[in-house]
Amino acid sequence: MAEVPHFVLYEHAVGYALFKVKEFEDAGLIVPEVDEALSNVAKFSTIVNLVAFDPFKNTEAALENCNAISEGMAHHDLVRFLEENLPKKKKKTIVGLNDGKLASALVEAIPDLKPTFGGVITEILRGIRVHFEALAKNLPHHSLSKAQLSLGHSYSRGKVKFDVHRVDNMVIQSIALLDQLDKDINLFGMRIREWYSYHYPELYKIVGDQYKYVKCAVAILDRNKSSEDPELAAKLMEIVEDEDKVNEIIEASRTSMGMDISELDLMNIEKFASRVASLTEYRQRLHGYIKDRMNSCAPSLSALIGEQVGARLISHAGSLTNLAKYPASTVQILGAEKALFRALKTRTNTPKYGLLFHSAFIGRASAKNKGRISRFLANKCTIASRIDCFSDVPVSTFGEHLKAQVEERLRYFDTGEVPTKNVEAMKAAEGEAVEAREKVLKKRKKAAKKAKKSVGEVEAMEADEEPPKKKGKKIEEELAEVAVEASGKKKKSKKGKAEAMDED
Repeated sequence: MAEVPHFVLYEHAVGYALFKVKEFEDAGLIVPEVDEALSNVAKFSTIVNLVAFDPFKNTEAALENCNAISEGMAHHDLVRFLEENLPKKKKKTIVGLNDGKLASALVEAIPDLKPTFGGVITEILRGIRVHFEALAKNLPHHSLSKAQLSLGHSYSRGKVKFDVHRVDNMVIQSIALLDQLDKDINLFGMRIREWYSYHYPELYKIVGDQYKYVKCAVAILDRNKSSEDPELAAKLMEIVEDEDKVNEIIEASRTSMGMDISELDLMNIEKFASRVASLTEYRQRLHGYIKDRMNSCAPSLSALIGEQVGARLISHAGSLTNLAKYPASTVQILGAEKALFRALKTRTNTPKYGLLFHSAFIGRASAKNKGRISRFLANKCTIASRIDCFSDVPVSTFGEHLKAQVEERLRYFDTGEVPTKNVEAMKAAEGEAVEAREKVLKKRKKAAKKAKKSVGEVEAMEADEEPPKKKGKKIEEELAEVAVEASGKKKKSKKGKAEAMDED
């Protein structure tokens, strides 16, 4: 159980509050007494008493302090507040805190401080949170909830800040969709082959590629009518791009052993095959999208191990920041967690690689060197992910140099040729990266100018299309004139009627 504190620090949206805790003769009595007083403000007020309160200067200062506390860092405002309000002899003073990371950070900032957390401190802070309005009577209570809401919005907005040039969330969703599409396309491709093979079984052996098979099936459909279609050979030539195969397909369609099927069945086969072909084409476009996103999000990692393997690593880690925080040993077996725990349970050899197995470097290495190159590649992936994550303008230069280092290490395992040192490679990469960053910044500026121009053109077009509006005063004056004229006409008509009556 944690020690009974003399003071408790409470962080509120409007500022820091320091509460003095009542002294107890027996430390074991405080827990039941706090539990009983949680529901009663009067009882709880006898346990804690507000000693000092330091409000934040503005919302920016509140957000800075909130971010620092969430990351376990001691902000200078908090350090100053504690130094001013705690007793001068701090060695024997115990201060209760809500977070262990913040406690260690405060010990570094104020060496004489004796912070503690957990145990009864959690219950005391819960009571302060519930009864804060009653304990801090001098504060304007109507603004406390507004301050909490405002700080919550600012903090959340900062955490989910949208960066156009570093969108790892889009990469995670895209690679998950790509994996799902691969499974679905393979399943649908097998289904269409099995279905269409009732009618034309020989096509399966002639055309091995799944996408080409589906397109050929849509082009041929009824094999009995293949001789009647003069454009069939040209269609098949566009798909297969081999004249001998086209002749073989047409010849096999005439002598096929397949059964005849109805027009309705062929129509359904055509619709399904067209959907499978469109899914395959979309899969290719999605791969290009992932490539572009990875080049803007993690260019060094993409240059090192490829877009798909890099995207899978980011997806498995949860984000690029999480991947950058992992050590090389974790990156090496990322994706092989089941095999690792099974090996630990059965006391057998642990896995040498996880998702990195899909990299071309692992396949090129000999059997005895696969573990070595996997460990080396994981080390370089960790460096590349950290460079991509924490650099302002990420470029692919570092990834290219890291890839060259892996190539040299492969040659070293085969021939014994000594590779270049990492320090020399990074110095060369840093020199090339300066020019690459300048080019990236120029491209971004040009893109921003184009976007502004396009927005200006759209606004100008909308302004030209809108009819000119009359001012409110002019409209009112015109309406008044119309009303006056109408009343004058009415008066004239009344006079005319009265004169006519007099004459009669």
